[in-house]
Amino acid sequence: MDRSWMYDRVNPNRFGLKDSFLSGVAEFVNKAMEQPQYLNNGEIRCPCVNCKCIDLKTASEVRHHLYQFGFLPNYYIWTEHGEEDQDVDIGGHSSSGEDIGDEDQFEAMNEMIYDAYRPFSNVPNADSNMENETHGETDVPNEKAQQFYNKLISTNQPIYEGAVESKLSISVKLLAAMSNWHVPQKCIDHFAQMLVDVCPTKQCLPQNHYQATKLVSTLGLEVQKIDCCVNGCLLYYKEDISLTECRVCQVPRYVPRRKGMGNHKDVPEKRMFYFPIIPRLQRFNPNILRHPSDGKAWKHFDEVYPDFALESRNVRLGLCSDGFTPYTQASSSPYSCWPIIVTPYNLPPEMCMTKPYMFLTCLVPGPSNPKAKIDVYLQPLIDDLQRLWRDGILTYDISSKENFIMRAYLMWTINDFPAYGMLSGWTTQGKLACPYCMKDTKAFTLDRGGKSSWFDCHRRFLPTNHSFRRSKRSFRKNNDEKDGPPKMLSGNDVWEVVCDFPKVTDIGWGTKIKGYGTLHNWTKRSIFWDLPYWKDNLLRHNLDVMHIEKNFFDNVFNTVMNVTGKT
Repeated sequence: MDRSWMYDRVNPNRFGLKDSFLSGVAEFVNKAMEQPQYLNNGEIRCPCVNCKCIDLKTASEVRHHLYQFGFLPNYYIWTEHGEEDQDVDIGGHSSSGEDIGDEDQFEAMNEMIYDAYRPFSNVPNADSNMENETHGETDVPNEKAQQFYNKLISTNQPIYEGAVESKLSISVKLLAAMSNWHVPQKCIDHFAQMLVDVCPTKQCLPQNHYQATKLVSTLGLEVQKIDCCVNGCLLYYKEDISLTECRVCQVPRYVPRRKGMGNHKDVPEKRMFYFPIIPRLQRFNPNILRHPSDGKAWKHFDEVYPDFALESRNVRLGLCSDGFTPYTQASSSPYSCWPIIVTPYNLPPEMCMTKPYMFLTCLVPGPSNPKAKIDVYLQPLIDDLQRLWRDGILTYDISSKENFIMRAYLMWTINDFPAYGMLSGWTTQGKLACPYCMKDTKAFTLDRGGKSSWFDCHRRFLPTNHSFRRSKRSFRKNNDEKDGPPKMLSGNDVWEVVCDFPKVTDIGWGTKIKGYGTLHNWTKRSIFWDLPYWKDNLLRHNLDVMHIEKNFFDNVFNTVMNVTGKT
């Protein structure tokens, strides 16, 4: 019985589900409905990726979950739905489901290690014989390359004769269980010790959670924990790393020590997480970084920096950020957490902005909105972007079997309107909120509500002969429109304005710039201007239209329905 359809779900270019998958799901559901469990209570164990044959669902819910998430890995034999263990044809590989699962997981461990150390090794094939690979190299392996060889040997070494699992694969599975099902660390220690007790070779297994974490951490998948001021004034980073109190607001860095703490480490008041972007860019598959763009911003940058454009493997990035509440809305204390996500754009259209290529780089802690202080938390990312632009990073190209210097630059940001104000430095409040019209705005104040309105500001962008320009009844009463659109400022024009403005990372936030609210809405010089190419970007900030439409609908709906706290 051919069940290759189970893991061939989506049509090319992500346009719908394949007919073979739809018919296969129907076959599965019909078979499951014949089982006593369904006949007794009308529910089926859902075999989707999320439920993993644990949760009971109705037939329609199971069908919907499989359409949306797909089957859990290697469930070729439906043992939880009445089938006996047997050989199943999966489309080119004849083996039992258990053997296939072990082999796939074992290969995945090899690939994970190879990805982590690919830039430092000229090894053409991670699965080939170790001796042959070493013999074929002409250079003496550097420290990173030697780590790669050591890790490859560790991965390919079974924990005992006849086993397919290695010390690394067991470590990864233990940590995955801890993450996926919120298993306590003491429980992981117990499981690890239990495996050691039953294994004939004790030294080939992690003894506890600490050893498993230490082994996996050598893969280069690091996260940096950076202490920060509780008020968001600065990071204890670079030249400020040794400070014990904030140099802006003088608030202590650490929680005050209590009696009886002994030699325990000091606990910081607040801490952010930074996930370095460089290692993840190095782990790109170079065979898919071949996507020319016809956009004006892309072409303009290529004209300004032709040396960057000559190397097609250089990476172009976009940045997006928004706040969310990680806890339930029932909490009495609101909490806003801000992830900073970076995504590459020189990918095929069907791969851009998909989950595997959305890189979480910073996690800005709450509980409050960082507002203009978001620049403080962006410092590690900006440092990496400057390094990627100035020096590049040595990266291994698996397709051409050569090392090259990979560079990258940030094309733009994508945000909703309030987040645009946080990142750009032009606040989106008051009459001058429009970043296009700026001081030439035609916003007016409502007589009764006292709030600013931009109701009739769009007609100036219409063609000069458009009938709406002459209408005195369809818009503001007795007003026609004869003015043209305001001048669009270039990157150099904006830089000349903001170059002398203070940076939040230098003096903190709260000092108003002269003319604020009347001549301009600038609150700071954005940290993005530290990037040497930022003024040469044709399009520096994008507005997420769908996000803004959703916010607009929420505001109107909640106001009309008088929803408490949201009007």
